[in-house]
Amino acid sequence: MGSRSSEQSSRVGTFVERDIKTRRGPDGLHVFGRRSGLNILADEVEIPPTEWDRAPRHVSIALTNACDLSCSFCYAPKARRSLDFGRVLSWIEELDREGCLGVGFGGGEPTLYRRLPELCEYAARKTSLAVSITSHGHFDNKLINELRGNVHFIRISMDGTSSTYESIRQRKFGALLEKLGPIGRIVPFGINVVVNARTLLALDDVIQVAHEFGACELALLPEVPNSRSGGIDEATKAALMEWICQYRGRVRICVSESGSVGLPVCNPCSKETGLRAYAHIDASGSLKRCSYDEKGTEIGPKGIIDAIQELQADGEGNEK
Repeated sequence: MGSRSSEQSSRVGTFVERDIKTRRGPDGLHVFGRRSGLNILADEVEIPPTEWDRAPRHVSIALTNACDLSCSFCYAPKARRSLDFGRVLSWIEELDREGCLGVGFGGGEPTLYRRLPELCEYAARKTSLAVSITSHGHFDNKLINELRGNVHFIRISMDGTSSTYESIRQRKFGALLEKLGPIGRIVPFGINVVVNARTLLALDDVIQVAHEFGACELALLPEVPNSRSGGIDEATKAALMEWICQYRGRVRICVSESGSVGLPVCNPCSKETGLRAYAHIDASGSLKRCSYDEKGTEIGPKGIIDAIQELQADGEGNEK
């Protein structure tokens, strides 16, 4: 009995150790719980720059450019690219060692990446990284079950309800709603909305769906200009500001960093900016400051930290 008890304690200790992580940076000591969502910032702790963790706080990884939808505001490259599984494993191991708190798998559509369940399981069990996925949500229940316990948050792209959603996504809105229940039963989830003049009008309906299905978060992503779309206009930005200021719901609201200028946001890690806060890896293996940047630096054999330093040296980063 004593031997079994000791073994159990050892396993529990390992589990707790991987689910709670600390990060050292210019804002102080950041304690993060990937399963609970706990965030504690000890900003009175002064950490010398030589001891700051070198990886970005969060990194998004486009596993593939493949997608079975064709939304007009999508900025993902249309070239057929997909990341090598072994390379991704080496990157997440490096990010974990260097103080990154979480990775977000996207695309394209990440559920079309053949080894997604295996990748998420490795990240969840072998590293202390929080694992999230951004998806259109139209994947089968088999995949939902395969992700159980290995994904800490799922972001579902909605961009409206009913006919608005269907005209943008070319999928039945009811089919998406049928997926939200099963997803919500295995993992906390949020809803993403690319905000433009059209989708702004649907925000009240979207937040109602978020409440009904138990979403934790509504992420507002003001549309970024691309080759097929002009981006959010000034009048819509002003209307979005008004909507946010009047919002009193239970679902928390967040806004993309690029679209947050002028909006009433709270950023406790205000000193941790640029590549210290966030980086994106596209499906060709290029590291960028954000997912819609055209320029980046190829991640070579020396890894991600080396690529970050090269990107900074080339003037693409904005911190020293």
